[in-house]
Amino acid sequence: MKKIYFVALTLLAAVTSCNKPINHAQLFSQEELDYLDTVPYDLNRTALYSAEELYAGYDPAKPETFETCYDTKAYQHYMSMGKQTSDVKESLARTLHDHAIHVALDAFFKEHDSRNCVGIMGGHALLRTDPMYKKVVLLSKRLTEEGFIMLSGGGPGAMEATHLGAWMAGRTEADVDDAVEMLSKAPSFKDEGWLASSFEVMKKYPLEGDYVSLGIPTYLYGHEPSAPFATHIAKFFENSIREDLILTVAFGGIIYTPGSAGTMQEIFQDAVQNHYESFGFASPMIFLGTDFWTKEMPVYPFLQQLVEMGKYKNLQLTLTDDFDVVADELKKFKNSAKE
Repeated sequence: MKKIYFVALTLLAAVTSCNKPINHAQLFSQEELDYLDTVPYDLNRTALYSAEELYAGYDPAKPETFETCYDTKAYQHYMSMGKQTSDVKESLARTLHDHAIHVALDAFFKEHDSRNCVGIMGGHALLRTDPMYKKVVLLSKRLTEEGFIMLSGGGPGAMEATHLGAWMAGRTEADVDDAVEMLSKAPSFKDEGWLASSFEVMKKYPLEGDYVSLGIPTYLYGHEPSAPFATHIAKFFENSIREDLILTVAFGGIIYTPGSAGTMQEIFQDAVQNHYESFGFASPMIFLGTDFWTKEMPVYPFLQQLVEMGKYKNLQLTLTDDFDVVADELKKFKNSAKE
């Protein structure tokens, strides 16, 4: 038991005191090193995942290959060891992987201004055939073209729409219509052909220019495929870290599209960060969908009431259905940061 504590404390010190890949041989016994060599995921990455890396071994023309691609093997191993594993060596392996993703994420933001990073939050169950899906695609496309880096939780639904919009930046709305039509063959991530149709769109419409988007998915929800349209994917094992990061790195503001429990959690977690100005400032909270946020899920008037009562401070709230309003609020905040 003492050895377990010593190894854990040594790893914790290494992870928190350095922002670079860890030399495993300096930390672990040979038995532990042997185990680290057996896990089917990369423990010492120096860059975020791309779709090609995450889905390495997958052939869209051969659906069965999904079962043996990198991401699936990592998820199957994760599930076999338990979401909350009691195996110390496996816990260490996951921690090392997530630390490497952290390092890669820091490197990403050395190349890209975090104040340009804008998150879109919304339901994972949003169908590709739902009018809101295309609305999110077009909004994300426009914001990407205006210089913003679009961020999401990296999964299906509204998250995928965010990355599709960024992927289609620089193209015509007719191209977007065609891409969405191609995807509509498999409306839900549960449908056969969901992932294959994504790769078909990417093949027909290769990425133009140097547009990027950032997806931050988790293996906790590994049954939901990660959106391959994200050019940079920071996939974590530890969901609590991932949940916090999604809100933390969206320094440019967050747009909330219709969602359910997960989106509600994100709204109030974001409100806390803004209330306390945890990072020195408060970012815009924009609610897209007037009827949804005032009637079906009346969170917006509730937040307004809390602000009026003094329970929340520093919240920059906007409720709209208008893309121009969304863009103007984000640009106004971005420009204010330069003053």
